[in-house]
Amino acid sequence: MTAEIKTGEKMIVFMVNGKEYAISVTQVKSIEKWQKPTRVPGVEPYICGVINLRGVVTPVIDLRKRLNLPEYEITDETRIIIIAYRDIEVGWIVDEANDVITVHESEIESAPEGVQKDTDVSIEQIVKQENRLLNIIDANAVLDKESSQSAVPDQA
Repeated sequence: MTAEIKTGEKMIVFMVNGKEYAISVTQVKSIEKWQKPTRVPGVEPYICGVINLRGVVTPVIDLRKRLNLPEYEITDETRIIIIAYRDIEVGWIVDEANDVITVHESEIESAPEGVQKDTDVSIEQIVKQENRLLNIIDANAVLDKESSQSAVPDQA
């Protein structure tokens, strides 16, 4: 279920596979330049591994794989969006992240039935702004289904 969006809320806009998505700034800790994750054996295929982010071991998810989208080339525009999730931080690899918008209640609509039906991460709301349609994605919808903590090695 998508988090309730309040009028005037700021959202980060990012691209994955040519589509624009938006996530509330309240769920985002930072946006980082690409750094290659270290692989961790025995995790879900969409978990690329972990990165050392300012001394914190952070699991990284390939959002394309998580959304059942085709693979891609890493470019200078590739970013890792760091999401605050429960008591940890988790990174999402996205094609680009370069816009912040303010959303008003009148711009939010329910997504048509069948949107993103090929994945278990449902898009329940869409923002319509001028010539843009943005899929609102909730961090919990992406992360609850997986055990992202299993990507972090035991630190005992």
